[in-house]
Amino acid sequence: MKYLPTISTSVLLTITIISLSACAGMTTQQKNTSIGAGAGAVAGAVLTGGSGVGTVGGAVVGGVIGNEIKK
Repeated sequence: MKYLPTISTSVLLTITIISLSACAGMTTQQKNTSIGAGAGAVAGAVLTGGSGVGTVGGAVVGGVIGNEIKK
């Protein structure tokens, strides 16, 4: 059980690196949409105290705003 934090950190880092490499072929509009959705999800979670509905709602609104930027 001593190695669980180390293994968890390694797995999380690997998943993060793999997911970021998926963004390599995205258009600017797709990048803006994903950034907006991520920021909206964080903002929704913070504003609603971690509510699932607030997080999803924030992600949707942020994604739409990010999609419409520089269209």
